[in-house]
Amino acid sequence: MPPVTLTVNGEERTVDVPGDTPLLWVLRDELGLRGTKYSCGVSVCGACTVDVDGSPTRSCVTPIAAAANRRVTTIEGLAGGDRLHALQRAWIEDEVPQCGYCQPGMLVQAAALLERNPSPTDAEIDRWMAGNLCRCGTYSRIRRAIRRVAAGGVAADGAAAGVAGDGVAADGAAAGRGGDR
Repeated sequence: MPPVTLTVNGEERTVDVPGDTPLLWVLRDELGLRGTKYSCGVSVCGACTVDVDGSPTRSCVTPIAAAANRRVTTIEGLAGGDRLHALQRAWIEDEVPQCGYCQPGMLVQAAALLERNPSPTDAEIDRWMAGNLCRCGTYSRIRRAIRRVAAGGVAADGAAAGVAGDGVAADGAAAGRGGDR
């Protein structure tokens, strides 16, 4: 197969891999974008969620050929340069992550929700986020953070200092507290 060109986080990239290579592995192994996580490998957990042309997409089962000539946004591209996306700020302020593993996919999924529906109800948030699993059970904090951003309670202009490339706090969790408050 000829090389595949796609736009990743605003930058045109070309990769020379077999067309059936999962987008996840291209992002992680070929392009060095390690924020998108591998978990189930069968599109049921959402940890690998990226945005492809405005739609949340499970990168573990999406062949790179399906992403040719398309726009892909990963967790690394959610922020604007050195500024966090409002959802990333809310995630930190509301201490959403516990282990943090699912959070890149959660954040990309939540961003797509707010693009489509800037004022979702709790039921709409729950329905939209249902395909993204959090083994730590921080769903109420996730919902609260999304509601705060939707209500305009979180600015998108916070500096990204102290945040790792996977979009969560550099220490892997916003706070060391256990349990879901």
